[in-house]
Amino acid sequence: MKRIAVLTSGGDAPGMNAAIRAVVRTGIHRGWEVYGVRQGFEGLINGNMALMAARSVSGIIQEGGTILGSARCPDFHTEEGRLKALRALNQRDVEALVVIGGNGSQSGACALSEMGFPVVGVASTIDNDLYGSETTIGVDTALNIALEAIDRLKVTASSHQRAFLVEVMGRNCGYLALMSAIAGGAEAVCIPEVETDPEALAQELRSSYQRGKSHAIIVVAEGAKYNADELMHYFEKHRDRLGFGLRATTLGHVQRGGEPGAFDRLLATRLGAAATETLARGEHGLLMGLRKGEVGSTPLKEVTGRIKELDMSLWKLAEVLAK
Repeated sequence: MKRIAVLTSGGDAPGMNAAIRAVVRTGIHRGWEVYGVRQGFEGLINGNMALMAARSVSGIIQEGGTILGSARCPDFHTEEGRLKALRALNQRDVEALVVIGGNGSQSGACALSEMGFPVVGVASTIDNDLYGSETTIGVDTALNIALEAIDRLKVTASSHQRAFLVEVMGRNCGYLALMSAIAGGAEAVCIPEVETDPEALAQELRSSYQRGKSHAIIVVAEGAKYNADELMHYFEKHRDRLGFGLRATTLGHVQRGGEPGAFDRLLATRLGAAATETLARGEHGLLMGLRKGEVGSTPLKEVTGRIKELDMSLWKLAEVLAK
């Protein structure tokens, strides 16, 4: 092994830069040349890559986002697009590729691997829905951003006897919503994995008001049956019986943009370093993730097309704690 490349793909996540840094510097430590691919798989198809030095990744470990950029690439879903990517890699004598990203990114990594090119994935998505890793790069930081917002909203909610609907990201996975609801002491949570009943939520708000609470927080996952705006529309028709005044806050992409916390910086560094170690052993076609608290690997073909299931015992816990 003399030359590898690294790219980031899909939604950005706090800690991606730390993973890039780890891949580049551990690769250089092994005597390899490391190319950085810009704009994900689109950049790979177009040959948009440049040789990186140790100094190329100086001062980025604390930065959110990704210095390599990311882009959607429909062309990579085609065999023709993937052949162009392989051609670009072979023209520079690149012998292996590290793909940092979530479900879609690792599906692309698997497709390239099945064409015979050595690829290792690094688990990175704030949604935490990637099979093969207990937690992924960016989750902890995104969760803490959501929690800070909930804590702040509680203050103003208590001052005005209000209830807040707080919509968080997570795509079709309710992990961020459920964890932030538990940690933030929310009165209710709406997630894609459980059917949402607006009437039951209205009754919960009324009950909280009658019990003398000064505020109420309902955390809503963006992939739930009803988003925060839709719930607001429903509740507008029943405002008189809620007790609380009602407001909605959608956090959106602010959760992606935070500086990575210590956990995400360390996780990203460990997974990035593990990716180069795996390639050095001559192994590939694997996703590097956290398994039982330790860095481990899962075959990419087992990751593709699977979604990690949410621990529903935590849903039951959230219901108990909300009383």
